[in-house]
Amino acid sequence: MHADTIPLLVDRLRYRYPSLLIDAVTELVPDERVVAVKNVAVDEVYFQGHFPGTPLMPGVLMVETLAQAGAYLLLHRDGRRPDSRAMLRGVNDAKFRRQVVPGDRVRVVVVRRRTRGSVSLLHGAAYVGEQLVTEADLLMAVERDPTSIDPTALVSPGAVVGEGTTIAQHVVIGPNVRIGRRCRIGASTVIDGWTEIGDDNDIAPFVSIGLAPQHLRYAGQPTRVQIGEGNIIREFVTIHRGTAEGTGLTRIGDHNLLMAYVHIAHDCRVGNETILGNAATLGGHVRVEDFANISAFSGVHQFCRVGRHAFIGGYSVVTKDAMPFAKTVGNRARIYGVNSVGLERRGFAPETIAKLKRAYRYLLVSKLNTTMAVNRIRADQSLVCPEVQYLTEFIRGSDRGVLLRRPTRRADEPEVED
Repeated sequence: MHADTIPLLVDRLRYRYPSLLIDAVTELVPDERVVAVKNVAVDEVYFQGHFPGTPLMPGVLMVETLAQAGAYLLLHRDGRRPDSRAMLRGVNDAKFRRQVVPGDRVRVVVVRRRTRGSVSLLHGAAYVGEQLVTEADLLMAVERDPTSIDPTALVSPGAVVGEGTTIAQHVVIGPNVRIGRRCRIGASTVIDGWTEIGDDNDIAPFVSIGLAPQHLRYAGQPTRVQIGEGNIIREFVTIHRGTAEGTGLTRIGDHNLLMAYVHIAHDCRVGNETILGNAATLGGHVRVEDFANISAFSGVHQFCRVGRHAFIGGYSVVTKDAMPFAKTVGNRARIYGVNSVGLERRGFAPETIAKLKRAYRYLLVSKLNTTMAVNRIRADQSLVCPEVQYLTEFIRGSDRGVLLRRPTRRADEPEVED
């Protein structure tokens, strides 16, 4: 467990001493057991009064350490932001078997014994080395955070807002909107139309979601926007709902980052874990596949696709399908080879990257046309892997044609930063 996840969860423990008493979580069995450590330093604030010249860690803070570990166990939800708070209701059979002093490394073990409703009985034990120093039974309750809606926000009675969601000042939410749990909606954002937003989305101020598409034939049909979980949507992003002539749905997946002023037009499909830079623009019916990166001020023409792990350089204009695993840059865009740095960051094996590079040589360097190059790639047994298979299927499934134009001369190549 990363130590930087602890403050977020321990903050949900009510009535706690204003110190973080857990340094790291070393083991977690969800809903069963947690192991944490506390390194006791000589400069801890409580040693100033307990006691000068003979510093001892107070017993009440040993119990607090157990309670903070218990809060982590009760509130942990696969790394997501919790929508609840833990409250220490009681302490039974507390025993202090050895003094804890500066220099000790305390190992804390908390086990859930049973749960009834919102209340759990936990047993906590603290060790220095193999010696038990403190143990206690903890009675802890978990309470849901209420939904928080600023009085200046206009939320239609027909809207559904999930538990733990915070709606800031001057937000407007229409009657057919459904917002999941633990979302944050920034000030002056407008969410309208037939819009569904999942859990754990962070939406900045001045965002517009679900408004009518910029389409002359749109006549108010109940087309939709659907947004998944864990997305970050920054200031002034606009996401329009679908059209009756199209699929009727604009959809955004999970864990995407949409930077300021991004525009997603009607009937677009954006996958998971993509990044759209500042003012990146998608025309209608664009499909952006998983892990793609579209840099700032780039535009993608309607009906185009951007393949998986593709990198679109800044200020590019994409008018044909942008190839997966590759760097596409320019106005009009040209292809600059495999997106090696991006693939390495995503954990692709060197052997897979090498196969993709050889496949792109058939497409870009050989004198073969695209159909012949694809056939040669499929026939080359040394290139067999799921990524190369997807690459050839991407080309064969293209309606607008794929973008395989190379730079006209090397001097024209921009500096592309992955």
